[in-house]
Amino acid sequence: WATWAVLLMPGFRRVPLRLQVPYQPSSPRQVANTLALLRGRAGKTVDLGSGDGRLVLEAYKQGLRPALGFELNPWLLCLANYRAWKAGYHGKVSFLKKDLWKVNLSDCHNVIVFLAPSVKSPLATKLLAELPDDARVVAGRYPFPCWTPSSSLGQGLDQVWAYDIKEVRREVQGST
Repeated sequence: WATWAVLLMPGFRRVPLRLQVPYQPSSPRQVANTLALLRGRAGKTVDLGSGDGRLVLEAYKQGLRPALGFELNPWLLCLANYRAWKAGYHGKVSFLKKDLWKVNLSDCHNVIVFLAPSVKSPLATKLLAELPDDARVVAGRYPFPCWTPSSSLGQGLDQVWAYDIKEVRREVQGST
């Protein structure tokens, strides 16, 4: 608890309790599955709540550019920037201390979301309002509760779900 309070909690001080997401690093299998669902795609790639940056770095390695992460926790931002420097990607990837609720995602074509279930429903509304039709959202750990995935990969904790925004919009409009 002491580690959480000192190192990880600062990023959550201005975020309402129901929208807080604890840091859980992605496993190598989760990273591989996520990038497999983005293979062959192009355009701006963002990781919402990027943590230590491993998904952003791997996206850049696989040719998804520009690649950037949004993270509130300053300690995790430092770790992500250190990892980028160590990998030789300093200045090629970006990690920004920004609230994901306040960033404009209208130019993003690939969005990675490894967030808690409590965040998925309000985030779905934001993504549908801002993302272009050709965007793809890849969710890890928990699927979006009201969306039907275009595809998924993996089992258990390593499972990830891909959502093509054009299909999701069609489904949402058909149900209203």
